Amino acid sequence: MAKNLKLSIIIVAFNSKNLIKECVDSLKKSIPNNLTYEILVMDNASTDGSFDYIKKTFKDIEVFQSDINVGFAKANNILIKKSKGDYVLLLNPDTVISDKTIETLVSYLDSHSDVAVVTPKIVLLNGQMDDASHRGFPTPWNAFCHFLGISKLFPNSNLLNGYHLGYKDLDKVHEIDSGVGACLLIRRSAGERVGWLDEDYFWYGEDLDFCFRIKEKGGKIIYIPQVSILHYKGVSSGIKKHSIDLSNVTRETKIKATNARFDVMKIFYKKHYQKRYPWWVKGLILGAIEFKRLVSLFKI
Repeated sequence: MAKNLKLSIIIVAFNSKNLIKECVDSLKKSIPNNLTYEILVMDNASTDGSFDYIKKTFKDIEVFQSDINVGFAKANNILIKKSKGDYVLLLNPDTVISDKTIETLVSYLDSHSDVAVVTPKIVLLNGQMDDASHRGFPTPWNAFCHFLGISKLFPNSNLLNGYHLGYKDLDKVHEIDSGVGACLLIRRSAGERVGWLDEDYFWYGEDLDFCFRIKEKGGKIIYIPQVSILHYKGVSSGIKKHSIDLSNVTRETKIKATNARFDVMKIFYKKHYQKRYPWWVKGLILGAIEFKRLVSLFKI
């Protein structure tokens, strides 16, 4: 391991055997020759032989295995503590990295000392941008406009489309509230300042919570659309329409993933907004979350 390690790449894998090779191969092509780096992978109790496959296929990767699925946040935190790089890249195994992406993200952090996190443009299989990668924080007003469909009617409105910051120019570099954990390059000192990922979040939401706490500490999160990655997204959960054909999970897993998705909404609200709004707002928010949960479960 290099003494002055620039980059630690953290990948948490769960039943990702069919996708991780494409991810790692594209990742290595995107890393410039003069960049010192390490790749650490945690197999989060996969049942598809991922651990043995990764160890056999990639001799230059540190691979760890958990006997139980400890959740995305905790698995990432375990690897982060083992890593040594000045910058930490959180990367999903169901991604494909375009050329120059890693070089561009690292160079941006190198030249902007006030920036804590950078993220590229993240594109889904259907060609659309992953809207979770370009987020505003889900204040009660932003969530209200989003879930009632008002944001779609006024996509360029600062007031009505704050949930996905649709009023910003997606072709230019700019600051956002939150990216998605599929690809976040983090300055280590910024991550340590907030204690990394909150392990109360098991499956979803840890990235949004992390970015919220980064912003609370004055850190900037920057979206860089000049480089991109492909994100299959939802393969482990089986609940995303664009990747459902790639997923072989059971109905039970889909139900767990759906419940987890809505549970994190409650966790985030209680942690960050409950004390800022009157009691009746809490009732409306939590009631709306439960209604959306039941509708989603009914569709499975």
